[in-house]
Amino acid sequence: MEAALEGIRILDLSRLLPGPFCSMLLADFGADVVKIEAPITGDYIRWWPPRFGGNSGFHVVLNRNKRSLTLNLKTAEGKEIFQQLVGGADVVLEGFRPGVMERLGQGYERLARVNPDLIYCAITGYGRTGPRALRSGHDINYLALGGVLSHSGRDDRPTLPGVQIADLGGGALLAAFSVVTALLARERAGGGQCIDISMLDGTLSWNCLRWGKYLANGAVPRPGDDIFNHGFACYNLYETRDRRYMALGALEPQFWEVFCEAMERPDWNRKDYFEPGSHQRILQEEIAAIFQQKTQADWIEHFENYDCCCEPLLHLNEAMEDSQVQARNMVVELVHESWGAYRQLGIAPKFSRTPGKISTHAPDLGEHTGIILEELGYSRGQIETLRANGVV
Repeated sequence: MEAALEGIRILDLSRLLPGPFCSMLLADFGADVVKIEAPITGDYIRWWPPRFGGNSGFHVVLNRNKRSLTLNLKTAEGKEIFQQLVGGADVVLEGFRPGVMERLGQGYERLARVNPDLIYCAITGYGRTGPRALRSGHDINYLALGGVLSHSGRDDRPTLPGVQIADLGGGALLAAFSVVTALLARERAGGGQCIDISMLDGTLSWNCLRWGKYLANGAVPRPGDDIFNHGFACYNLYETRDRRYMALGALEPQFWEVFCEAMERPDWNRKDYFEPGSHQRILQEEIAAIFQQKTQADWIEHFENYDCCCEPLLHLNEAMEDSQVQARNMVVELVHESWGAYRQLGIAPKFSRTPGKISTHAPDLGEHTGIILEELGYSRGQIETLRANGVV
């Protein structure tokens, strides 16, 4: 076996971020992901600026290692082609609102009759059941309803994270985990199943530590009230003289002790450094004043000799050049015949025997339509007729 998911075919009907990120993870480890898109429009993230080559930079990053098939599922011929594809597929991944696939005649119950071993994974905002099931939503809404934003921030003001936690953590990652789990269950016991992924459900589960604390003390979490949201001096961001930042994470006593040594402030090394109270604000102000005395570059050099969980806050372009990121191959240099040279995100999980691999660039819209239809037995003449009729 050259790749962990070699031989697994995934039909990906999803758009934008959660579904495509999920199928990218699976494609990186060898799954044959067929990205099924509407003719002409395709996955509309393709056209979001800024562009790289003929496509959006978002599309380029999210859809590597996939093949693109254009297919109009509103036509009888398109439905027939999809049914043929399902007959030979392992997974169908979709991100429509509940009921859309059923109205197209392609819901799980229908597809399971075509292929009883099919794994059907639906990623939605609120799940396939419940009073909000049919409501629209985005990452900010799931984070708000899931309680995450209520305790993210400082000075009693919530803030937005810079990445899509609900889309990626609550949706895409859980979906990828669930698909692989369902494939393992099929291998052991036989039969497919339907997976219902709610990004709100997934977001709620990310509250695990605050949930546990709330169970223990009954205090409703608020911005700036705890260790991980600016409430403690030992775990915080501090501005430097040149208006950059250092990130301090000296939670454990051994790291806090070293930090106090590095700052030449042994008086800070008291047991109450890890206890809530008004002294935390005073301690934050004292630490902030010292960090203001040097530039970020100075502090980077200073902390090279102290192992106390204090690192620079890097801009994205700087993170790309970081020696640790480079050593882990998390930035990969690629060359496309039309776009030219560019840098792609590397593969995060490192497998010793079946590592992931970036084999192909993100496909142009419908780039593999002819090849995939020929795999189903269609002649070139039939394919041209389908194109002329707007089926593909």
